[in-house]
Amino acid sequence: MTTTGLPTSETPLSQGYDAATRDDAQFNEDFEHRFTTVDGLQMHYVVGGDGPQPIVLLHGFPETWYAYRPIMADLLPGHTVIAIDLPGFGDSSGDVVSHDKATLARYVHRLLEKLGHTGGVQLVAHDAGGAVAYALVAQWREQFSGLLMMDFPVTGGELTYEQVKPLSYHFSFHSQEPLFEQLVAGRERLYLEYFYRANSPGVEEPVPQHAVDEYTRAYSRPGVMHNGSRLYQAWTQDEEDNRRFMADPLTLPVHFLAQARLFEGLLSGIRSAAPHVSGAAVDSGHWMLHETPDRVLHEIKAFFGYQD
Repeated sequence: MTTTGLPTSETPLSQGYDAATRDDAQFNEDFEHRFTTVDGLQMHYVVGGDGPQPIVLLHGFPETWYAYRPIMADLLPGHTVIAIDLPGFGDSSGDVVSHDKATLARYVHRLLEKLGHTGGVQLVAHDAGGAVAYALVAQWREQFSGLLMMDFPVTGGELTYEQVKPLSYHFSFHSQEPLFEQLVAGRERLYLEYFYRANSPGVEEPVPQHAVDEYTRAYSRPGVMHNGSRLYQAWTQDEEDNRRFMADPLTLPVHFLAQARLFEGLLSGIRSAAPHVSGAAVDSGHWMLHETPDRVLHEIKAFFGYQD
């Protein structure tokens, strides 16, 4: 890969950032960990390739950039691949000024500007990364050429947070401050393993152990689990912001993937934001980047017009 044109990578504030990749020769041939400060917060991202088309990957909770590890190398042809740790997550370091998704999106927007990607960006997002992605494309439409979202309820239109909350215990539990953090502190792996299973019913190991190892390391870093809980506490503000964004519907191409059992309900939410959205139900639990990476890769390549 080449780093020509990128800002000089900063000294990382997170010393364990390469724990899952330092001994992975193929990864280190194709990709590089990099750090850039945006508005006082050091952003961690993984970049590979030197193709003319940028594709940006945003993770959800409780994930990091590593969620895309199974498919990143296959996205390289013709592309520069950028997998970002969201502000306050993974190995991004510093205080987040607000956890509403419009604010988190601003960090990502400014990072991409610093990297020279001011237009034509292809955007892929899973879970809560989808909330950030929607806020991104709604606020900076000229920066993006297409959005693929996976398994996330976009509220503010036909779908409301009150309808979403009964889908899983965690929508309420993660909002209990400080109880949630007090109960999970020191038990991060125990909780994460339960959480992954709970959101993919009937799947014994929806997230492989090497990924659980990496997510446990990242979510054991000071402040990261706290930021995770605050994602949910900001949902009321997000819904208000989304309602405002939806007054001007998206016109760029949008494709939506969801687990089959929730597909129709979740599709109605994103349709309020993007009336011409296309979609596909996936035979998977929630963690489809780990459970069905080949299907996700196929959908990304087909939607963004990769040439085989």
